Amino acid sequence: MRSASDSGPGGERGLGGERGSATAEFAVVLPAVLLLAVLLVTVARAALLPVALADAAADAARLAGRGEAGAAVARAASAAPGATMSTAKEGALLCVEVRAPVVVAGLGRIGESSGRGCALDDSEATGDTP
Repeated sequence: MRSASDSGPGGERGLGGERGSATAEFAVVLPAVLLLAVLLVTVARAALLPVALADAAADAARLAGRGEAGAAVARAASAAPGATMSTAKEGALLCVEVRAPVVVAGLGRIGESSGRGCALDDSEATGDTP
């Protein structure tokens, strides 16, 4: 047998007075979850930036070492938006450093990251190579 305390407003049984509360809670929580997701993606991109720059620097050093300066600059620039390249000769090696700004969505530029790579400098070599 049901008592008056078992029924909700209007004689409805159970949680009838909380109809739609899940939708309201979802609407409140969704922006926070989306913000957290954007933050995680941004942090992951910033953490992987030095790896991408080091890879680009190694590729650019190999290209510049073969005398393909234009391709080396293009490879360095493709590493990240705003990336710049500098070279230095160290003995028989040609070293390339690629730098790029670390940009966080909503905060803008928060720093700079770099990667470095060296390769044998064959750009001035002479011989019977094709």
